[in-house]
Amino acid sequence: MKYELVIGLETHVELSTDSKLFCSCGGHSSPKEPNDCVCPACSGMPGMLPVTNKHAIELAVKAGFMLNCKINQYTTFDKKSYYYPDLPASYQTTQWFNPICVEGSVDINGRKIGIKQIHLEEDAGKLVHDEATNTSFVDYNRTSVPLIEIVTKPDFRSSDEVIAYLKKLKSSLQFAGISECEEGAMRCDVNISVRPEGSTEFGVRSEIKNMSSLSDIKDTIEFEKVRHVDAIERHTEMLVQETRRWDDVKRRTFPMRNKETAADYRYFPDPNVMPIVIDDAWLEEIRKSMPATADEKTKYYEDMGIAAKEAAVLASDRKLCEVFDAVVATGCSAKTVASWILTECMGIMKRLEITSLDISADKLARIIALVEGGEITRAAGKKVLSAVFEKDVQVDAFCEENNLNQKIDEGFILDTVKKTIADNDKIVADYKSGKTKAMQALFGLIMRELKGNGDPAVIRTLLETELNK
Repeated sequence: MKYELVIGLETHVELSTDSKLFCSCGGHSSPKEPNDCVCPACSGMPGMLPVTNKHAIELAVKAGFMLNCKINQYTTFDKKSYYYPDLPASYQTTQWFNPICVEGSVDINGRKIGIKQIHLEEDAGKLVHDEATNTSFVDYNRTSVPLIEIVTKPDFRSSDEVIAYLKKLKSSLQFAGISECEEGAMRCDVNISVRPEGSTEFGVRSEIKNMSSLSDIKDTIEFEKVRHVDAIERHTEMLVQETRRWDDVKRRTFPMRNKETAADYRYFPDPNVMPIVIDDAWLEEIRKSMPATADEKTKYYEDMGIAAKEAAVLASDRKLCEVFDAVVATGCSAKTVASWILTECMGIMKRLEITSLDISADKLARIIALVEGGEITRAAGKKVLSAVFEKDVQVDAFCEENNLNQKIDEGFILDTVKKTIADNDKIVADYKSGKTKAMQALFGLIMRELKGNGDPAVIRTLLETELNK
């Protein structure tokens, strides 16, 4: 019998705010040491009333617009009661009865994936385990950092669809400035079941918690599919609705606990948090602040003459877009800027193991202008670019200090070509005997002697002329 995968996702995303959801403590990027970003309100002390972060509301609405949701203009907060050491108040403030966004959808590979809802909630703290001393510590810095939870309908039918969705979601959230989606700031609960093809009944569901690696998510889905089918076909185990965890060393899931139901959490309205009313004017203000989507950016770059593949790569990362747009705004050719960013910048980033393009647009524009104006060679431009990444040097000063902007006349180049030929009889003989690679060796020696200066086309022409005399 053939079986069909049924998958739904609950994706938790930390919002890019300067403060927490219900107090003025710094947001997700503020803490430097454990428990240095905590106040009586977010640490669960009695008598401290919460004040809702307006910017968090706006970011949640932006996420709703991005995923084609209906925005609930009257939204409330509720208490989700459970005890765990990283939850100081013994309940989490979330949205159960009136989530801020509902009934959305997103297109993935030509299929419509339904979004059940997006709701706001506060994050929990973090447990730090010390196996050497058999002790655990609690860091409350993350407590009450604002999250949105994006809940899909069980519409995914393969791991490839899930990965495509998460990649598109991450790119869109970054573009809209909703979340940086760095490591740990985008976590996913994966709900999986299987059923016979053609059936409309759902199978027994397993939930795998707190996953952030796309490769682990894909492997989890494939493992669970085999486990569920084996349980049904070969009776290897009795499937029960439960929460499981992924072991990234053993590459398999293990049970954690039976899956809780809504009744277990005893949801009820939080009397300390006032309802939020989003009037039409505020809603329209948020709508107008929405930036272009990645798809819109890709089309815009294609219209500028950039190849579709290159345009898609640029549009996949907000930082690449920001630098590209800023450099083009200085008057540089769009195609030239795309080439420098996608070839030279990304090559240096890979070598230095840098994950985000962090370079001054003015400095990159100046390097491109010097190269395009013939002031320095492309090779020299690469040297300057590397120095900017590594030491944040000043472009013109670095060129002057390293004689990179020194124009070399054709006579000096010719003298260097002749000297190189005279000093390398064997390589010249190899060339004369038909070994064409020998000319490239001579060209390299000349470039080394000129320290990367000089027009490569001029050097190659002079070299060919002298060799063929």
